[in-house]
Amino acid sequence: MIYGIGCDITRVSRFEKWVSNPDMLERFFNQEERSDKKNPKQLCEHYAARFAAKEAFSKALGTGIVFDLRDVYVVKNSEGKPSLNFSKEVSDLLYKRCGNNSVFLSLSHEKEYATAFVVIEKL
Repeated sequence: MIYGIGCDITRVSRFEKWVSNPDMLERFFNQEERSDKKNPKQLCEHYAARFAAKEAFSKALGTGIVFDLRDVYVVKNSEGKPSLNFSKEVSDLLYKRCGNNSVFLSLSHEKEYATAFVVIEKL
């Protein structure tokens, strides 16, 4: 059964100031999702998509952002498929709200925008 869905869209250019400010990146992004890419455009797309994923997750969960944004973070498997990882606190919150679950994530970016779509399935 689907517990919740969430989607978010962000403007990539919003992150131009962020990529040159390590404090901003540390404030919002887990070490696992910080990038060492050199191309500023790619960096902006990278962070915009990940920020959208955090927002989309909070919408799917139905709570808004009630957690530290670094506690929800995007990782990719060896084939490049993105998924969300969670700190223990967020995992506990997720379990409390919907029990055993699976969380699905899709990311996309095109020129000016990055989007994320999250589905939480209650098992």
